[in-house]
Amino acid sequence: MRIGFGYDVHRLKGGRKFILCGVEIPCEFGPDGHSDADVALHALMDAMLGALALGDIGAHFPDSDDRWLGADSSELLRHVYGVVNAHGYCLGNADITIVLQSPRVSPFIDEMRSKIALVLGVSVSEISVKATTEERLGFTGSGDGVAAHAVVLLKRI
Repeated sequence: MRIGFGYDVHRLKGGRKFILCGVEIPCEFGPDGHSDADVALHALMDAMLGALALGDIGAHFPDSDDRWLGADSSELLRHVYGVVNAHGYCLGNADITIVLQSPRVSPFIDEMRSKIALVLGVSVSEISVKATTEERLGFTGSGDGVAAHAVVLLKRI
């Protein structure tokens, strides 16, 4: 078994779509980034790649490459999971925590879990998604940004 941890953060900007775990959250602002800036899926991909010592998503999908401009992070996740499988591993489970002050995302948690499970072809019972605030502290608490942490357990196929 291999364990990986991932972390990502993005600044929030008006006029951007707010995509988390492949689900669009209705909001007048969203994470700013080269791709769709889905911090939760970016953290998840980094956790998977880190578990196998394969670098991070910046190495696999550099923001200097226009092929990834506006990229759908669900498709990037599908690719990363293919790499994980090619190395002889599959997902045991994933635990993701999203940190932001607003918008409130708890009504979308079940949809987020289902979306990730669908992309990876695993049971929704293997995917945990949680959200929390930082009680108005720091860049996430002030509403300037959003962060996500992810932990995965990979097991041999």
